[in-house]
Amino acid sequence: MMTPHPTPRRQALPRHVNTLALLAAALASGTLLSGCATPPAYEKPGFEVPAAFKESALWNAARPEAAAVPDEWWQLFNDPVLNGLQQQLVIGNENLKASVAQYQVARAALASSSAATSPTLGLAAGATQSITPVITTPTTSNSLSLNAGWELDLWGRLSGAVSAAEARAQASSADLAAARLSAQALLAQSYFSLRSAEAQADLLERSVGAYQRSLQLTQNRYAGGVASAADVAQATTQLRSTQAQLVEATAGRAVLEHAIATLLGKPAAAFSLPRTARLPATPAVPVQLPAQLLERRPDIAAAERRVAAANAQLGVAQSAFFPSLTLSASAGYRGPDLTNLLNAPNLFWSLGPALALTVFDGGARQATQESARAGLDLAAAVYRQSVLVALQEVEDNLVSAASLQEQATLQADAHDAAQRNLDITNNQYKAGTVSYLNVVTAQTTALAAERTLLDVRNRRLAATATLLKNLGGRWDASQAVP
Repeated sequence: MMTPHPTPRRQALPRHVNTLALLAAALASGTLLSGCATPPAYEKPGFEVPAAFKESALWNAARPEAAAVPDEWWQLFNDPVLNGLQQQLVIGNENLKASVAQYQVARAALASSSAATSPTLGLAAGATQSITPVITTPTTSNSLSLNAGWELDLWGRLSGAVSAAEARAQASSADLAAARLSAQALLAQSYFSLRSAEAQADLLERSVGAYQRSLQLTQNRYAGGVASAADVAQATTQLRSTQAQLVEATAGRAVLEHAIATLLGKPAAAFSLPRTARLPATPAVPVQLPAQLLERRPDIAAAERRVAAANAQLGVAQSAFFPSLTLSASAGYRGPDLTNLLNAPNLFWSLGPALALTVFDGGARQATQESARAGLDLAAAVYRQSVLVALQEVEDNLVSAASLQEQATLQADAHDAAQRNLDITNNQYKAGTVSYLNVVTAQTTALAAERTLLDVRNRRLAATATLLKNLGGRWDASQAVP
């Protein structure tokens, strides 16, 4: 009888081999699934932008000697006081400080999202005492361990979150640039209005002096029996009315000075500007402005970056349908005796992957995905609307700048004619050929013509500053006319 050979027993694989096999299987399955969870490729929202602005046809042929525009666009106005105020603005303006803080928050959020893609490492120490119904003597367990974890970004959830945070940070940076540009333009416009108010007040002061002399002349003529009491009353009315206008112009100048102080982050009581009563010259305006210059506008850049962030967030929402794979490792010592805790018998370690997948959530993930898709559509619509508004603003201010330039020329001629008429009428009154009513009418017309000229100059400066703002603070001045 033959003795049967014993069936060879299969030797158990070492524990670490099983762990590595499980890890390999998890990585393989994750690789297969990753193709299904690829986030959508980002494409900038389409928008047909014209090659040139419609209203640029209002301008004449360009002058080749026009100088280039500096980065500090307000220097085109060649006003040292304005240059100094702009330097103070970026330092003291509280709204800009708030925008800087918002940008820092966005940068911190980006750093937090980036940190999620890196492994974590922690150190833990503890001591516990326990009593069981069987063993009534307290037992002590001391432990010291080093723990590590790392979530593998197999289908782009973490990288998508980083991309979204990065786009938001870029949008916040563009918001800061837009806020700075708006504050700079507002400061320039307020400064021009202040100088215009000073010029108006200076004109009214000179007019008050002239009207006082006219009143004295009329009173002398009345005393001599040449003029009537009505002439004296008319001269008095003209003088008092102009004095009231002077008070209003002086108050308006004070209000504008207070506004500039607030823009600079200073209390009104601690700020003052010396009076000059001089408006800066209006710089040359470009003739043909390519619509591509709109890409320099920070508000449009911010809107586009928010589209990119919404697109990345959609990828994050899609990746929620797939499991997360985490690698974890732990090593340390555990034992009852604290003095001998770091001995080899107390050593322990663990290593292994973990897959986690939500099976049922009542439609929460689907709702999140639909919300992210709607957010992408919203951001794209906001971007296209921003471009449309930017195009409109440039077209509007091209019309305004051209119109105000023509108005300034016509109003200058009207002022010269009104002044000549006033001189003639004064001479006629002194000769006794016309009544004082003719003088009052001529004075009113001349004063109104000069005040209107100052107002047109101020509006032209403001329109030019606004046009610079609408173009992102830059244009190609190699093609410009005065």
